[in-house]
Amino acid sequence: MYDIEALFEAESAAHAVELLREHPGARIIAGGSDVLIGIREGKLAGCTLVSIQKIDALRGVGIDNNGTIRIGALTSFSHVSADPVIRRHIPVLAEAVDTVGGPQLRNIGTIGGNVCNGVTSADSASTLTAWEAVMEYLGPNGTRLVPIKEHYAGAGKTALAHDEILTAVLIPKESYENCFGNYIKYAMRKALDIATLGCSANVRLSKDKKMIERMRIAYGVAGPVPLRALSAEQAAAGKAPDAGTVTAAAKAALDDINPRTSWRATKEFRLHLAEELAKRTLTESLKLAGVSI
Repeated sequence: MYDIEALFEAESAAHAVELLREHPGARIIAGGSDVLIGIREGKLAGCTLVSIQKIDALRGVGIDNNGTIRIGALTSFSHVSADPVIRRHIPVLAEAVDTVGGPQLRNIGTIGGNVCNGVTSADSASTLTAWEAVMEYLGPNGTRLVPIKEHYAGAGKTALAHDEILTAVLIPKESYENCFGNYIKYAMRKALDIATLGCSANVRLSKDKKMIERMRIAYGVAGPVPLRALSAEQAAAGKAPDAGTVTAAAKAALDDINPRTSWRATKEFRLHLAEELAKRTLTESLKLAGVSI
């Protein structure tokens, strides 16, 4: 049994916003893989829910006229993974969401829910951060766009106001065009486990493949929120795509992160992982871009 005070079904995104304004204590529920667990554990007992599950307009993946990839907030992990747009332009995102839980969870869990729970261990979070995703919010005053680095407001917190919902995750063309990436999730098990540390990287090379024009690298569980390692990015930008650059960038990443000790791993072990995973994700990204080192 689930202790729920009331459940309202939103007919549209605008209706969901209206229901949230009418019920200040209400929570959004989509796939329910996070919210229902919270209710069962008693953390959200007696809550009022606004379901957006039936809003099909918030599902699917497409490309806007300006080349921006639009991922509807209600798109399940399974559909993100299988979508031809994602497979063609950002296959690393498909790889990342394929590490979420098990098949049942990937069928009901949504990419919107994954980023709206605010946790640093979310499997899509580090990849979306590395690809400079933009969150599309809808509220009483209309739509606002929030860069993912501003979306995460603290451990378990986001910038969403109570009367706003996430409608889409956007990946600008500049962030994915001619970019190649790789994601590694280190966990105690290969499935049904959260990340001890996650690392996602992508690179864009010059036409002659002799220079790294741009590199992005981001971590999950290396701080209270998913974060980019800007020092590592600067260490690689404009450099040759070789082992020396990869090693320097991986070491520089340690200047940008601050993992904690938990029952899953010590801070020292996570720092070791961060450097090693950076080397591996960058090496694989370069390989995908056409350079083997």
